[in-house]
Amino acid sequence: MVSGGASPAVTRDQIQAHLEFFGELGVDGVRLEPEWRARATAQAAIESEPEPERIELSQPVQSVAVFTNAADALQALRIEIGPACTRCKLHTLGRKQVVFGVGNPNADLMFVGEAPGADEDIQGEPFVGRAGQLLTKIIEAIGMKREDVYIANVIKCRPPGNRNPEPDEVDRCEPFLFQQIDAIKPKVIVALGKFAAQSLLRTTDPITRIRGREYKYRNAILMPTYHPAYLLRNPASKRDVWEDMKRVRAILQSS
Repeated sequence: MVSGGASPAVTRDQIQAHLEFFGELGVDGVRLEPEWRARATAQAAIESEPEPERIELSQPVQSVAVFTNAADALQALRIEIGPACTRCKLHTLGRKQVVFGVGNPNADLMFVGEAPGADEDIQGEPFVGRAGQLLTKIIEAIGMKREDVYIANVIKCRPPGNRNPEPDEVDRCEPFLFQQIDAIKPKVIVALGKFAAQSLLRTTDPITRIRGREYKYRNAILMPTYHPAYLLRNPASKRDVWEDMKRVRAILQSS
């Protein structure tokens, strides 16, 4: 009973509903001792307090594209680079177009050169000049076809006068090569020439010291060898390249 004629704080129906709720939880009674009633009152006061204000921190969400095959990944990368890339100064130095790469997206064997030359800059495909014709013969010598492999360069645009790419140009473009390698997942990568080999391996060792050696690189075996353009000037070194390519063939056959 509540004295003074005041209405009850809770109705009988509310108490009944409360008891039924606790019964469902397995509670078969309500403690009446003062200390328990005080605890319940304090808990009710806490529950009645308004929730603290929540501050929403907006964080940028970066979506990660997932591709079901290498061809789609390479096509997306080609679109990302664009047909007229302006990420480095080469677009102001006379290059005609971006030379992305060509070949089998699922190739076990990948060739990486230095940069496009004059013929490549015109046609938009790597290794199509005299050096490219020799590379095709090298590929055929180990029982494969050009369309079986993938061919790309460290940088995608022709440096003026076919000079070596400069560090800032490599820094801007080399990540795209890494994405190509990761999409294709070749078993063997052949680095063609001093610049490509030194760039990929982060070394200053001369090509004469590192050619023909096997290096673990991005889940593949990387083997440096002489550039076909070098072979055109030094035909005697073709024997060394042939030995390197026989080793490449053996790795592919054993994997």
